[in-house]
Amino acid sequence: MVEEEAKSLPMELSEKGGVENNGFVQNEAFDDKESNISSQEEMPKTCIVDVDPVAMEEPVLKPYAGMPKEVLLQFSSQARYRVTREILFWLIIAAAIVLVCATIAIIALSPKCLDWWQASPIYQIYPRSFKDSNMDGNGDLKGIQEKLDHITYLNIKTIWITSFFKSPLKDLGYGAEDFYAVDPMFGSMSDFEDLLAAIHDRGLKVIVDLIPNHTSDKHRWFQLSRNRTGKYTDYYIWQDCRQAAGSVTPPNNWVSVFGNSSWQFDDVRKQCYFHQFGKEQPDLNFRSLAVQQEIHDIIKFWLGKGIDGFSFSAVKYLLEATHLRDEPQVNKSLNPESITAYSQLYHDYTTTQVGMHDIIRSFRQTMNQFSSEPGRYRFMGSDGDEKDDIEAIMMYYGTSFIQEADFPFNFNLINMKNLSGNSIFEAVNSWMKNMPAGKWPNWAVGSPNAARISSRIGKKYVNVMNMLLLTLPGTPVTYYGEEIGMENIASENVSEKHVYSDPVVVTFPEKSPMQWDGKINAGFTEANSSWLPINSDYQSVNVEVQMSWSNSTLNLYRELTLLRDNELPIHRGWMCYIWNDPDVFVYVRELDGLDRVFMMVLNFGQESTIDLKALVPNLPSEAIVRLSTNFSNVGKAVNTEVIKTEMGEGLVLEYKTAKPVHTMEAFQLNCFVAEKACYSSAFNLLYVNC
Repeated sequence: MVEEEAKSLPMELSEKGGVENNGFVQNEAFDDKESNISSQEEMPKTCIVDVDPVAMEEPVLKPYAGMPKEVLLQFSSQARYRVTREILFWLIIAAAIVLVCATIAIIALSPKCLDWWQASPIYQIYPRSFKDSNMDGNGDLKGIQEKLDHITYLNIKTIWITSFFKSPLKDLGYGAEDFYAVDPMFGSMSDFEDLLAAIHDRGLKVIVDLIPNHTSDKHRWFQLSRNRTGKYTDYYIWQDCRQAAGSVTPPNNWVSVFGNSSWQFDDVRKQCYFHQFGKEQPDLNFRSLAVQQEIHDIIKFWLGKGIDGFSFSAVKYLLEATHLRDEPQVNKSLNPESITAYSQLYHDYTTTQVGMHDIIRSFRQTMNQFSSEPGRYRFMGSDGDEKDDIEAIMMYYGTSFIQEADFPFNFNLINMKNLSGNSIFEAVNSWMKNMPAGKWPNWAVGSPNAARISSRIGKKYVNVMNMLLLTLPGTPVTYYGEEIGMENIASENVSEKHVYSDPVVVTFPEKSPMQWDGKINAGFTEANSSWLPINSDYQSVNVEVQMSWSNSTLNLYRELTLLRDNELPIHRGWMCYIWNDPDVFVYVRELDGLDRVFMMVLNFGQESTIDLKALVPNLPSEAIVRLSTNFSNVGKAVNTEVIKTEMGEGLVLEYKTAKPVHTMEAFQLNCFVAEKACYSSAFNLLYVNC
């Protein structure tokens, strides 16, 4: 019965459509007999099992973390994943394109960044009077290096060092004996290299004086020229002189800057040589290409050392007329034999001759060879001191096609004959209205060849002059000591007369040693004496005491340089004249897109009260005193209808307006901008297309 049931079970499974299972194996424990019997019987080869087909379908596979590539590929071709992937891809491409376009647009619309010689004031140092490091009573290069912290304290990043080349020190070293060497008085070439490295380590720049017009009569070139040696024969300007009764008759009536004839007889060559300045400073012959090449080599040498620029001085004297005609007299009624002063002649044949600017432009081209490295632009300034001929000065900027100086140094504020609000306006306006479009202005209120502010116009005007200097558009130039209000030394201590036999007397009283502290010799030297006397006011007028006095000239100067650095309208904005009269000069600094305006009210005369609101439409009724020559006024609100200033007082007022002055039709002719820029408050950046 059981056997029959066993036989019938597979039959039933088979009829129900089961699946085969071949996984059963006979047990080896069966004996052979049983195996033989069972093999003879009709044994099923498969086991048929009844299974539901729906239950046997593979489960749905979903993406999971860490899935292998084979599983991942099963999903990557599905539409929902492929489309998402493609959308993300094109979004990334579009974002990259937008970013690139935005970058290009920002670059294209951004104004030119101010270069280093535009961004910072320039601090001019007369090295013999700055700091003595070796106790010989003379300032030197190591002394400058010791005091670099003072430069950084002033927020100044450019130093201008006047001539330090090896020289017999006639006329204070402006006639070089060797352009490739440092005068031992100032140190060695190693000292200069150390100073240069220290300057650059602080992120500062350095400009060096170069006077190409003449050399010392001790220069090797002159010694070879007076002996007619080879190419050096014509390195200087030689002419035959007429001799009679032991006296020399010069070729013409040309007079030197220092007076008397420009011609000096040389016993060796038996001819006269030409000198625009002292007889110890013979003029080079710049009509000789060999001489021009010598100057180019000197430029390359110092740029190769790593200096950042040159100031070329006395360049208007580079060429003289070859016809040697007498220059016309200013007063024709004078006896020609009596002409001895430089001011008695019109210098039509000895200054600014045709070809002079070509020579200066060639200097620029040589300097450009060293300006190709990013961030290493080499600055070129020129001494275009043409006095009242403003158009002649502007020619030193070059043309729109040919680059010359980055700017000729501006002495308008030094050359003023009298001080008033009107004269300041005229000095500023003269430069701004004549300056070629796209050029950069500069301003100086002191120099090694002019009386200091305190001595020239009075102590009470030192602060307001510094405020003017540091709030005008362009590059300010500060002569050492003006930041503390130094004065000329007393005339009985030093003569202004040029006497070449004594290099100490050949000076000006504005070259007195820098006053660092109230100790003996004002901290300038530890020697028993200095090369020039220290000013008697050094105990109260010095760097150390003024650093601790909040209302000092030094701290006001520093606050003004900080304001210039931090405020875009003063750094590179518009300047518009508002008002000038005998007492005050008023102007604003503003920037397109910025509602913050700075108004300078500077008093150069007597006590004054002015109604600014009546002068400027839409001017707010109140303004804040951002800076003042009187620090107690800083932060106060003032009524713009009644702005009162005392003699020598200066105010920097700050206010907000939606209607800047330079957009007002009434002031259109009174506004100037050198490097135009507009501010976007949305993106916090500058752009050019306002």
